[in-house]
Amino acid sequence: MVDPRQVLAGFLTLSMFVMLGNMIKHDHFTSVSELAVDATGVELNAMKIADNTEITKAGVELEATEEIKPCWTKPSPKDDQSNGFVTLSLTIGPEYHASQIADAVVIARYLGATLVLPEIRGNELGKSRKFQDMYDVEKFKMNLDGVVKVVDKLPAELTTKKPAVIRVPNRVTEDFILDTIQPAFQKNSFLRLAIIFSSVSLKPKGTNNKDLDSTACHAMFTGLKLNAEYSEVAEQMLGRLKELSKKSDGRVLAVDMRTDLLEKKTCKTSAGARRKGCYNPQEVLNFLKKVGFSANTTIYLTETWWHKGLNNLKRAFPHTYTKDDIMPAEKKGEFLNSGDSDLARALDLEVCSQTDVFVPAIPGMFYGNVAGKRIAAGLTQILVPAPVVGGSAQASDFVSTYITKKSHFAYSCYC
Repeated sequence: MVDPRQVLAGFLTLSMFVMLGNMIKHDHFTSVSELAVDATGVELNAMKIADNTEITKAGVELEATEEIKPCWTKPSPKDDQSNGFVTLSLTIGPEYHASQIADAVVIARYLGATLVLPEIRGNELGKSRKFQDMYDVEKFKMNLDGVVKVVDKLPAELTTKKPAVIRVPNRVTEDFILDTIQPAFQKNSFLRLAIIFSSVSLKPKGTNNKDLDSTACHAMFTGLKLNAEYSEVAEQMLGRLKELSKKSDGRVLAVDMRTDLLEKKTCKTSAGARRKGCYNPQEVLNFLKKVGFSANTTIYLTETWWHKGLNNLKRAFPHTYTKDDIMPAEKKGEFLNSGDSDLARALDLEVCSQTDVFVPAIPGMFYGNVAGKRIAAGLTQILVPAPVVGGSAQASDFVSTYITKKSHFAYSCYC
């Protein structure tokens, strides 16, 4: 006669084996071989992880989020009386706007002038918009309260007067203000600034004027915030990427990829050769595989639309998306179909500044601006592509020198 207790015990044992099998089938357990070598063949030595690093499920070793705080104090309030007015237009693209604002605020504070809200001129000829059409004007005024006086528009008596137009090199120095701008302002208390970028240098450039240094940091990192409509779209895009990543390895990698620029002067020398730092989709694909990212990685490209040049990347990394893939359908007409690249680029700035990892495949101010935002937020996982000699490489060998050498001016504002 069979003991009922033995039958029950056998049934429970069998049930446990079935449950275990299902858990393994659904990847609740990771095999030893998967820990040692990922799908790309990159070895992962899990026993040699430093305390300040983290390992992704893709087997990529990167620095953990960095604790960092502002090391400037908000400039002390100045007399509300204005000596004149400073105007400018925000130009070139959203990645340049914060730098232009910082220079304008520094100049206005030094001169004791009132800053007039700038208009925004797009890259498309004849296109312009009001400041509040892209940025949160109330936060802008609140953050600069006491630093400089800000007004919406010029007084009526100045609207017919011609300003003195001054070409100002980006990251203006006190000497330039003293020697060039101040004499013009004393003759004509109405200036129009044209911020020029003859080169892009984001190295720390401190001065002996701590007030101006603090003003530059404060304006650069607290001045511009997207308005509520645009920031909501950026948050929706980020939320969608994070939702998609939960189904794979739980991390989101953003790649600033602009294939439209590869044949333009941004990426071509006068002799027609490709400039350093410009990478096409195949080269980015090779880099990501060789430094250890698995096929499950969720990738956001700053491309607006999908095109056939991205197909190989998609085959290797199926969870790869453009703005068209993840943007709310009701917003595509305004941001993607309007022909206004500034709107799409503003969203790219927000998304790339907040993903787990950022990979700049194009050099320039967008990379520098994103790096500054990420440093300020402690998100220092920035990998710069480069040819990989041999079968594989460590991702940590390609961390941006902005981070490894602290060569970005953000480190003079955050510490």
